[in-house]
Amino acid sequence: MSQQSTVKPSLTGVRIKARKGQVKAQAKHEPAVFRDQLYKHLETVPENDFEAFSAKLIQAGGTLEYLKYADALFEILLVGGLIQPGGSYLDDGAPMSPFSIFNARSPPELDELKKYVDVFNKLNRRFKYLQKPFEEQSLPTLLQYIGRWTSEQRDKLAMTIGLLLSQGLVTAACLQSLTKDHLVKNDQSINILVLVFRAYLTDQSIDHLASTLKRGNIKDLLLFFPPNKRESKVLDAFFREKNLPTVADWYTKKQYAIAKDAIMSELKGVVERGDDSEAIISSIQSKLEEQQLPETELIQSIWQGLMASVDWSARPDQIEGLALREVAKFAPVLTAFCKGPKTEVALINIVQVYCYDDTRLMKTFPQILKVLYNKDCVSDQAIIYWYQKGSKPQGRQHFLKATEALVKFLQEQEDSDEDEE
Repeated sequence: MSQQSTVKPSLTGVRIKARKGQVKAQAKHEPAVFRDQLYKHLETVPENDFEAFSAKLIQAGGTLEYLKYADALFEILLVGGLIQPGGSYLDDGAPMSPFSIFNARSPPELDELKKYVDVFNKLNRRFKYLQKPFEEQSLPTLLQYIGRWTSEQRDKLAMTIGLLLSQGLVTAACLQSLTKDHLVKNDQSINILVLVFRAYLTDQSIDHLASTLKRGNIKDLLLFFPPNKRESKVLDAFFREKNLPTVADWYTKKQYAIAKDAIMSELKGVVERGDDSEAIISSIQSKLEEQQLPETELIQSIWQGLMASVDWSARPDQIEGLALREVAKFAPVLTAFCKGPKTEVALINIVQVYCYDDTRLMKTFPQILKVLYNKDCVSDQAIIYWYQKGSKPQGRQHFLKATEALVKFLQEQEDSDEDEE
């Protein structure tokens, strides 16, 4: 028996409604249309009424697709219009945005720019999904086109970014764009960085800035300089000339820390290999050719590096003898870099703090001082000065009491030498 195919019923004249998400995905990307719609909201706001601008932008977010047009939104609010690839404005006859940081007075003033930043803060807090495209796409893109703007426009953008960073509204990762080759030449990037830092430091400390740069993975400021100027002394002089000595001091301190770590690591290696004092001294000098250190910083890294190489796992009753043997063994290395009274006093203080931190060595401090004196690492004048007014607060009373006899002996010896003369 044959089966006849049955015709399935169908609905005619019924419009199948597509899903909302599918409609959005298939919609044409039209930044210019978005811009014109946004302008309609902003055009009704009186000039410099920042509260009203904030309210209008939040209101407009209820109907406009901010996430889809995030790049266009921030181009409009930051630089006043849509940007084409290459950094030029879209030339379609549209006016500049009623709200833009480029509308701020010239020369720019931080107090006014803070009002613009407050608008961005309120906008991103209301629409949290805008935060990521703002700091990961919009700001880096605009910074790479920084050479397209006038000097006053560059100043406004740089100072605004400094304020955004200082308030924690974006991370310093956006500054990576300034390390591109076409921007570092002619000091363009570093001059922008000066404006960013100057705005930042009006509200925050240099330590706060250092933390922000670290979180943004900005590891070396020299990358913002032209390749032929990437030297620490050039950076130091540049920021001092720009009246930012705290930045110069912070960078120098950071480089010192890196150099000290390198020396300590090097010392651990040469000591473990069993190299003699001359080889150790030569190794330190080669490291100093890469990065110079002040003598007091250097002697600290040498002491710490040498002591770190010692195996302190001896019995408590053997610690004192071990410490004195090791100090005597390393004395020629210390002597080679103790070249003046200031460095000698610094070494005594370094030993004082080291013995204070390791309580097993607190009683050994006077004996270590005697070894350093007998090996010509420190002079009697340095020990007397340290005792009278140069000691560190860590365990001061204990160490002064413990070295009283040694200092009295040195003073009597000094007096007898004067009498003989």
